[in-house]
Amino acid sequence: MAVELQPSVTPDELIRRAGRYLGPEDLDWLRRAFEFGKAAHQGQKRASGQDFIEHPLAVALILADLELDAATLVAALLHDTVEDTPVTLEQVEREFGPEVALLVDGVTKLNQIEWRTRLEEQAENLRKMFLAMARDIRVVLIKLADRLHNMRTLAVVPREKQIAKSRETLEIFAPLAHRLGMSQIQWELEDLALRYLEPERYRELSERIPRKRAEREELAQVIIRTLRAKLTEAGIRADIQGRAKHFYSIYRKMYEQGKDLSQIYDLIAVRVIVDTVKDCYGALGVVHTIWRPLPGRFKDYIATPKSNMYQSLHTTVIGPQGEPFEIQIRTWDMHRTAEYGIAAHWRYKERGRTDKDFDAKLAWLRQVLEWQNDLGDAREFMESLKIDVFSDEVFVFTPKGDVIDLPAGSTPVDFAFRIHTEIGHRCVGAKVNGRIVPLDYRLKNGDIVEILTSKQSSGPSADWLQFVRTSTARSRIRQWLKKQRRDENLERGRLMLEHELRAHGLPVKEVWRKDWLDEVAARYNLPDGEELLVCIGYGGVAAGQVAGRLRDLYRRQGAPREGVEAGPAVPEEVRRSRPAPARGAGVRVGGLDHVLVRFSRCCNPVPGDPIVGYVTRGRGVSIHRADCNMLKASPEAGQRLIDVSWDQVAGQSFPVAVEIDCYDRVGLLSDIAAVVADTRRNILAARTRTHRDGTATIDLVVEVQNLEQFDHLRRQLERVRDVIRVERVVNR
Repeated sequence: MAVELQPSVTPDELIRRAGRYLGPEDLDWLRRAFEFGKAAHQGQKRASGQDFIEHPLAVALILADLELDAATLVAALLHDTVEDTPVTLEQVEREFGPEVALLVDGVTKLNQIEWRTRLEEQAENLRKMFLAMARDIRVVLIKLADRLHNMRTLAVVPREKQIAKSRETLEIFAPLAHRLGMSQIQWELEDLALRYLEPERYRELSERIPRKRAEREELAQVIIRTLRAKLTEAGIRADIQGRAKHFYSIYRKMYEQGKDLSQIYDLIAVRVIVDTVKDCYGALGVVHTIWRPLPGRFKDYIATPKSNMYQSLHTTVIGPQGEPFEIQIRTWDMHRTAEYGIAAHWRYKERGRTDKDFDAKLAWLRQVLEWQNDLGDAREFMESLKIDVFSDEVFVFTPKGDVIDLPAGSTPVDFAFRIHTEIGHRCVGAKVNGRIVPLDYRLKNGDIVEILTSKQSSGPSADWLQFVRTSTARSRIRQWLKKQRRDENLERGRLMLEHELRAHGLPVKEVWRKDWLDEVAARYNLPDGEELLVCIGYGGVAAGQVAGRLRDLYRRQGAPREGVEAGPAVPEEVRRSRPAPARGAGVRVGGLDHVLVRFSRCCNPVPGDPIVGYVTRGRGVSIHRADCNMLKASPEAGQRLIDVSWDQVAGQSFPVAVEIDCYDRVGLLSDIAAVVADTRRNILAARTRTHRDGTATIDLVVEVQNLEQFDHLRRQLERVRDVIRVERVVNR
C-alpha cells in the first residue's frame, strides 16, 4: 500500500473556518492556545516526520467543521500537552481556565486506555469512556476527532499497529460515532478501517465502485431532474442531491448478502431536503406518484426517530430503468442532526437557546451508567453494550399509540420492563397486534404491544433470563429473584454448578471445597461461597465461568488434565462384579464384560470413530478417539492404553459438538433447530456468536447414534440458507 501523507494544516485555516461562527475574542483565544501548544510540543515529530503540533491542529479543524464551541477547540489544541510534554494540568487551568482543563484532563485519561486488552480490562475501559461522556460529552467528541486524524495518518505506522488500530476503530469508535449520530465521522472511520483490515478488497472496491457509480450517476440525474420539476409544480421548495454510499456499507452488503458488486444497485441515493415536516410528507407523496414504491421498504424515522436522533423518511422506488432506487427526505434541521449528531445539539445549546431534548438525547448514556453497576461480569457487560448501545432497533407502539424503541430482538418482557418495573413484575402474558403471543416472541417494527398483568402473579421467572434482550429487563429480573427467593436460588445455584462441574469432567466431591468457593466468590466481590451459589441461582454469575475458575484451582493443585487421569496402570481396577452403567454401555474393553467405562468429553467419540481406551485411577476406562490430542499430550499414555471396540446397544445416543459458520439473519437459529428436529435428533446445547462482519457462529451439541447419522445431519445443515460451513468439533 503506497504511503500517503496528509497535507499540512495551518493555524490560519483553523481561524478561517472557526471565524465563520466564533467572535474575535474566541479567535484570539484559539491563537493563544495554538502558540502555547506549539511551544509545548517544540521538537516533537509524528511518525510521518511532520511537526507534532499538526496533529492537535488537525483535530481542532475537524471539530471546527462541526462548529463546536471555542473551549472545545482550545482543548483540542492542547489535548496531548499534559500526556506528552512537561506541561501540567494546573498550568492549563491557570492559562485557559477550569473548563478547558477539565476537557484536557478527560481526553488525557481516555488516551491512557489500552483497548486491545483482556475482556475484564476492556469492559472497565468502556466504563471509563461512558463515565467521561456523562461528565461532558465534548471529551468524547475530541477523542473521536483525535481517532479520525490518527486513522487518516495510519499509512506511516507498522502493519501490526495498522491492524490493531483499525480493529479498535471498527469495534469501538465507529459504533460510538453512530450512537452519537455523527454519520460523517462514522463513515470515514469505517472506510479507513476497511482499507487497512482488508487492503485487497478495499483496492478492488476503490477501482470498481467509481466506474459503477458513473453508470448510476446518469440515472440519478434523470431522477433528480424529474423530481425537481414535479416538486416545483407542487410548490415545494427543495434541495435535491445525489449521495454516494461509502465503501464499508457496500462491502458489508456484498458480504452479508453474498452478492457481487454488479448486483448492488443502491451505490447512489437521492436526498431531498425541504423546509418543513409538512413538506417532507408532501414530497413523499410526489415521489410515490412518479415511481412505484417497493412494498416493505418505507421507513418513517420522523414519526419514530432513531435513538441517535436521526430523522428522515426513507423510501425505495422502482426507477425509470426498472431498478430499485432509494430516496431520503428530511428538513434542514434533520439534515444537520444526521450529519453532526450530538455535536449539532451541543452547538444549539451553547448558543444560548433551549434545546429541551438535549438531555433526552443522552438518556441511553444515563441508562448505561445505571445498569453497569448491576453487571459484575465483564463478558455480560460487553454483550449488554453490543445490545443496548450498538445494536439496531425496533420501534413498537403501546395501545395508546406511544412509540417505544427497543434493541432488535426484544421481547414483550423487555417492553414491559421498559414501560415500568411493576408492569414487568406482574406480567403474565402479552398481546401483539391483538393476538396472544408467547413471552419470548421477537417484536417487529410497527407491532402494537399490550402487556397482560395480574396482581396474583408470582413474579418474574428465572427462565425469562434465557430470552430477554435488554439489560434493563435482565437487571430488574435478577433484583427481584435475588430479593424474593434466596433459599430457592441457593439450591438452584448448587445444582447448576454441579452440572457444570460434571460437564467440565471434574470430580465434584474433590472440587467442591469451601475455601475454593470462597476464593472464587471474592473474584466477584461476594462475601462467601454461599452467596456465590445464590448469585448463580438467580443468574447473576454464570455457572460455567465459576466451574472454569474451580477447574483452574483444581489443576493448580496438581490434578490431571481433563479427560486424562494419571495413576498406576492396574487393569484389575477396571473389572467390576456388576454391569457397567448405561453411559458406559456400547464398548467392549479387551474382550471383557462388565467393565466400568466412560466416554471422554475432550473428544466425544461416537460409533464409527476409531477409538482407544485409557486406564484411569479408580474410575475405570476412559474412551477416546484414537487421534485425541489429550492422549498425545499425556506422557504416560503409551503405558495406559488398552484395546477397545464398539459394541453399541440399540438406541444409545452420543453427544457431538458442531460448529456452524453462517451469514447472520433473523430466524437462522430456528431454521437450524428445525432441521435437527426433522432428522429426529436432540439438541443438548446451543450458543450463538455474532461478528462485526455480519457473520455468525452457532455452536451446537447434538445427540447421534453413530457417525453415519452425523454425516446425514451435516449434509442437511449445509443446505440451510445462509449456512457457510458445518464442522464437527473435537478436542475443544
